[in-house]
Amino acid sequence: MEIVTQPHIIPQGSVTATIGMFDGVHLGHTMLIKMLKRQAETNGHKSAVITFREHPQKILKPDTDLRMIMTLDDRINSIHALGVDYIILMDFDLQLARLSSYDYIRLIRDNYGVKQLITGFNHRFGHNREEGFDDYCRHGEELGVSLLQAPEYHGPHSPVSSSIIRKLILAGKVDDAANCLGHPFTLHGTVEHGFEVGRSIGFPTANVGNIDPTVILPHRGAYAVRVRIDGCNPLDGMANIGIRPTVSRDYRQSIEVNIFDFDCDIYGKTIDVDFVGFLRTELKMGSIDELKSQLTEDRSRSMKILHRQ
Repeated sequence: MEIVTQPHIIPQGSVTATIGMFDGVHLGHTMLIKMLKRQAETNGHKSAVITFREHPQKILKPDTDLRMIMTLDDRINSIHALGVDYIILMDFDLQLARLSSYDYIRLIRDNYGVKQLITGFNHRFGHNREEGFDDYCRHGEELGVSLLQAPEYHGPHSPVSSSIIRKLILAGKVDDAANCLGHPFTLHGTVEHGFEVGRSIGFPTANVGNIDPTVILPHRGAYAVRVRIDGCNPLDGMANIGIRPTVSRDYRQSIEVNIFDFDCDIYGKTIDVDFVGFLRTELKMGSIDELKSQLTEDRSRSMKILHRQ
C-alpha cells in the first residue's frame, strides 16, 4: 500500500476509488472497500481510498466539538489491513468545500488518476448538496469517469454510521458500538503515575495518559476491557473513566485500568484499551470498604463479560 499526499503521482486513468472520512472503519466501510477492491480488479485498476486528515465539519463549523472514533493513524492502519493499493490523503479546506460536484470529480480525475468512483449509498460531495447520484453520473460521463453506487449495508446491527457509533460510545454502549464497528472501540495512551490509591486497597491501576484529545471518550463509568502493553498479547481488566469521587475532590477526569492478575512495572509504556462491555456509571461510595466491595463485584462481572467473548 502507498500513502499518497501529493497530486500527479498516480498514472492517469489507472484507479478505481472511493471517497469519505471512514471514521471508525466500521462494517459499512468494510463492505464498501471490499466492493472497491473487486471492482478495481475487474477494471484492471489499482484501488484507492480517498480520505481527509481532518473531518470536514471541523473546517465548516470550527466551533463544533466533534470527536473522532479513531486517530488518523488508526484509520490508515485499518484501511491498510483491508488491502487497498493507495490511501490518498487530502486536506479539506474552504477552497475544496466551494467546489461543485462536477469540479470535485474533475479534480480527483486530474490529480489522482481516478477513472471510476464508487460512492457510498448516501454519500454527497460538492457544495451543491441538492444534487444526487444521477447528477454525479451525468458529470462523470462528461468527464470520462464512471460512477457506481454501493448498496446500503444491511447486517444484524444495521443501520451503521460513524455518527450512530459516536452516540453509542458517548452513551457507554461500547458493546453495541463494537457490533457496528466489527471491532472494539479502542483508546491508546501511555501509562503514567497516578494517585496509587488503588494499589493500597488491592486494585492497582494503570493511569492512562497522552490520549489523543481529538478522540471521543466513553460515558463516565466502569467497563470490562482488554489491554495490550507495548502491543503485546491482550490482558483482561476493567477500567474506570471519571473523576474518582470516592477518593478525590479535585474533579480531574482520569482513565484508570486494573489489569487482572498482573503486577509489573509498566510506567512509560504504551497501552491500548479495548472497551468490551459497560459495567456501571461512576458512583461515590460511602467508604473505602464499600469501594473495595464494589470493585470486587466489578471484577467478577468483567470476567463474565470477557469470558463469553
